[in-house]
Amino acid sequence: MTSAGAGTEPGLLDRERIVAKAGFNRWLVPPAALCIHLCIGMAYGFSVFWKPLEGALVGADGKPLASCSAARDFYQQVSDLLTRSLTATDCNWNQFDLGWMYTFFFVLLGVSAAVWGHWLESAGPRKAGLVATICWCGGLLISALGVYLHQLWLLWLGSGVIGGIGLGLGYISPVSTLIKWFPDRRGMATGMAIMGFGGGAMIGSPLATLLMNQFKTATDPGVTQTFLAMAAIYVVFMLIGSFGYRIPPPGWKPEGWTAPTSANAMITSKHVHLDNAHKTPQFWLLWLLLCMNVSAGIGIIGAASPMLQETFGGALVGAPQLGFNEIKQDGAMVAAAAALGAGFVGLISLFNIFGRITWASSSDKLGRKLTYSIFFVLGAALYVLAAFAADWKVLALFVLAFCVIASMYGGGFATIPAYLADVFGTQFVGAIHGRLLTAWSAAGIAGPVVVNSLKEMRANSGIAPDQIYGPIFYILAGMLVVGFVANLLVRPVDPKWHMSDAEVAAEQAKLLHTSVTTVQSGSYGIGKGGIDAKAAAFWLLVGVPLAWGIWNTFVKALTLFQ
Repeated sequence: MTSAGAGTEPGLLDRERIVAKAGFNRWLVPPAALCIHLCIGMAYGFSVFWKPLEGALVGADGKPLASCSAARDFYQQVSDLLTRSLTATDCNWNQFDLGWMYTFFFVLLGVSAAVWGHWLESAGPRKAGLVATICWCGGLLISALGVYLHQLWLLWLGSGVIGGIGLGLGYISPVSTLIKWFPDRRGMATGMAIMGFGGGAMIGSPLATLLMNQFKTATDPGVTQTFLAMAAIYVVFMLIGSFGYRIPPPGWKPEGWTAPTSANAMITSKHVHLDNAHKTPQFWLLWLLLCMNVSAGIGIIGAASPMLQETFGGALVGAPQLGFNEIKQDGAMVAAAAALGAGFVGLISLFNIFGRITWASSSDKLGRKLTYSIFFVLGAALYVLAAFAADWKVLALFVLAFCVIASMYGGGFATIPAYLADVFGTQFVGAIHGRLLTAWSAAGIAGPVVVNSLKEMRANSGIAPDQIYGPIFYILAGMLVVGFVANLLVRPVDPKWHMSDAEVAAEQAKLLHTSVTTVQSGSYGIGKGGIDAKAAAFWLLVGVPLAWGIWNTFVKALTLFQ
């Protein structure tokens, strides 16, 4: 495809090709974003593969081979990982080995969003969505090969690195677009933009479990075939989403809407250039608070399924007198506990997804700063409560605490783009958001490494599985306290960093490759009305799998609360 220029017809993937025309309904854009985010959001649900992969290799007696590592400290775990686990075909991987793939997901997500965020603003969400599709689904294919050959480095390269790049581009592709489509409901827009990422595991986890049960044999957990099947499903939905994106013309606004004069000093009507945003203290304070919020949640969410099984053991399968070490000797009990673990992952995903839209929408009324203060104070208290619930063996209280934590974890992701738009304006919010997501990269290392390394060290030191996670929860609560302090220090940006109106108009004209530097304002007959028949059909396309995921989640959740 050729890039559009003077006298040249825009190519199928060019930004100019997807500028909305009169009669377009803005409610068609959110389901396009959901088509992509519900697919890449399966990154949150990858913990359902950990236990099957930990026993992927079996011996002649039908029992899983020993782990590649039995190290008692972090440095020895890393040494065993690099010298044996990455390429060995005669031993099984453990959670520490596999957890690094989860880390790669979010490190590469943040890095790719930062590196290509500015490119996305000029290339448009359609082209970015297509690249994300190729990377995410292609990564799953490479990971399938890695499981088949039992080569951990291929999983890291496939889903971790290549898939991580797809996560970054797919994640930020709709953010600035939806903020521009819904200036009247900025928080709600960012909630819709990325709520699907939180819900991906709600659909993907039970789907993966269903597929693995279908494909598994006595000597094969069925993960290879599951990766292949999910890649085929995801490529269809992600292509539909990519080609469903549209962007508003420069200066567009909803009919009859005028930007209110806000009494909130934290909400600016001006814009800060991408090249200057990172020079302000506000950027780095927002970076730190996002990093702490993500670090405190991402490691636990990534280990949700095994954490529940190890903490409650036989209590999950009607045998409270048995610990996890006892039930893992019984195949039927292991399968039942794993199903509940998948239900826990799905339940967390359910609260994650609804927390994104609920908290982000509430932030339109509460304000972003107060909303984040609630996240940090309540989140720290709930981690302490979860530690007590684990000691008391109160399953319902433990699950409830993590459901609320998951809602605020997701709400933090959904609220941060609106927070950025409030502080820096909307002109470069997508690219600024991309750079801020390097905080997610840092958290993608800190969170899983803290949780997985401490978990393995404590387990290898002989600590009972049900006593492993309590001290870890206190460390995560401390991270949230640091985030609370950073949030308190956020202030409005110094006016010296604001762009002039002429500079803003010139940037908008540049995006459409025109020489016009005066941008008109109005509705252009676009975005009128609510959800029409076409929009309803598109919402149904994403609503059906969402409803299936919700139904599966509730069915499994009922067992958890019995």
